[in-house]
Amino acid sequence: MQKFSLEAIARQQQTRASAAPAGRAAETVYGGSDCALRQTVVALRAGTELAEHDNPGEATVQVLQGRIRLVSAETSWEGRQGDLLVVPNARHSVTAVTDAAIVLTVVKARA
Repeated sequence: MQKFSLEAIARQQQTRASAAPAGRAAETVYGGSDCALRQTVVALRAGTELAEHDNPGEATVQVLQGRIRLVSAETSWEGRQGDLLVVPNARHSVTAVTDAAIVLTVVKARA
């Protein structure tokens, strides 16, 4: 069994994001490229965007801190601390409305 403090990891990533030129930092806490399931803590400075990209499989975004906006061609959703957003099976982007930390959970589609 493994245990992770998402709050502690989010704080570490926010410190890294605040110093990073791109305004973001991330750490995979579970899974990886060889696993179907991957969970990653991502920190974003306010105004920072994860540019439009495809959804590699089923995915959710849990907002740990701050506020984000998830946008697809069809609609947009705003999430704040405690919210869980289901990522659409379409191209989408994520923008930090305020400094934010999220848990991105992805289950890769099988080939």
